[in-house]
Amino acid sequence: MTPIHALLLTAALALSACATAEPPRLGPDGRPMPRAYMIAPGQEGAIQYRLLDSVNALRAARGAAPLQLNSALNAAAATHSRDMAVQNRPWHFGSDGSSPIDRVRRAGYMGTMLGENISETFETELETLSAWMGDATTAAVVIDPAARDLGFAWYQEPSGKLWWTMITGG
Repeated sequence: MTPIHALLLTAALALSACATAEPPRLGPDGRPMPRAYMIAPGQEGAIQYRLLDSVNALRAARGAAPLQLNSALNAAAATHSRDMAVQNRPWHFGSDGSSPIDRVRRAGYMGTMLGENISETFETELETLSAWMGDATTAAVVIDPAARDLGFAWYQEPSGKLWWTMITGG
């Protein structure tokens, strides 16, 4: 390679490093549009344990015992997340009229269902947990000292909208 080619190659690489990223898309209000948090297949365990670790850190800071993931509560949460998407509304009752207690019992959970937090959002699980902690009613579900088990699941629509469900039991 001749010295001039080396110089041109170096200059081209330097200029390409200076290229700016695509500017953010702006909404009608002039503010940047949020990017959808898309969950790839195979991330289920990582997301559940990331949330569990965060919940347990919040509980430890308040002197509450740590929670453990429970497969029956996870199943009840997954069923409800999907059902909320089908109904296109975040609420605690199933399309069949079931309550959170009914769904937990159907999933085979042997303990007592203590609380359920739900959310319809485009936000991550940690942003959703932060929002729950910002409200006294939903924070009480996270911090309940009687809780020992946690179920956490979601349903994501193709648009990126997420339907999160967290259930605690003891």
